[in-house]
Amino acid sequence: MAEITSLRDAVAQLVHDGDTVALEGFTHLIPHAAGQEIIRQRRTDLTLVRMTPDIVYDQLIGAGCAKKLIFSWGGNPGVGSLHRFRDAVQNSWPVPLEIEEHSHAGMANRYVAGASGLPFAVLRGYRGTDLPKHTDTIKTITCPFTGEELAAVPAINPDVSIIHAQRADRAGNVQMWGLVGVQKEAVLAAKRSLVTVEEVVDELTPVPGQVILPTWAVTTVAEVPNGAHPSYAAGYSERDNEYYAYWDSIGRERDSFQQWLEEKVFTTEVAQ
Repeated sequence: MAEITSLRDAVAQLVHDGDTVALEGFTHLIPHAAGQEIIRQRRTDLTLVRMTPDIVYDQLIGAGCAKKLIFSWGGNPGVGSLHRFRDAVQNSWPVPLEIEEHSHAGMANRYVAGASGLPFAVLRGYRGTDLPKHTDTIKTITCPFTGEELAAVPAINPDVSIIHAQRADRAGNVQMWGLVGVQKEAVLAAKRSLVTVEEVVDELTPVPGQVILPTWAVTTVAEVPNGAHPSYAAGYSERDNEYYAYWDSIGRERDSFQQWLEEKVFTTEVAQ
């Protein structure tokens, strides 16, 4: 049964230096508050996994939490580059960052393999790209039935996966709906999991298109209203487009980023 606790205690218990950590959510339900709590607790040497690293990973990388990034796309959606990510790759600031790049399909299949207890996934992918030349975790496999050459990628099994959802009940069952990505697979693939939610309720009211994560699949739940900001949570909040533009000016320079860390993360309980 999932434990219900505070965000601070959940991160302290679940996220350790050197862990492989996945924070998932696609445009919607991105666990920003949890990412900033990892920064606040000054975790280091993390291998970060995310299909679409955006500003939550720009913040973690800029704060020196990451040693490696496994991903399939990176940017500030609708705005441009991730400047802290770029600075780490190009200039090793604040620490060197190793990158492992895949396609979206490859990353999704890696999560599915991890959730299924399989060692790797097979897909028709990466054709016409040079990613296999630069990424050691993309191999070629021959189908034993047809002889077709296919791509194989290893399963992803994070030490901890973190997602955001709309609701959980007091038993730790989690409910999400709207635009979802690989949150379910990321949780099922992980050794430990944290789900931040907009609210904890007595009973989960059915919603069309919902995804339910049963309490046995979740390690810890933390009630964190607006925990996806500046992304959104369907039924609870809207996307803060101005913040994404604002982040470009904050993340562009080291000084402005460090000032943001001091004022908005290290001196507050819930960062902005």
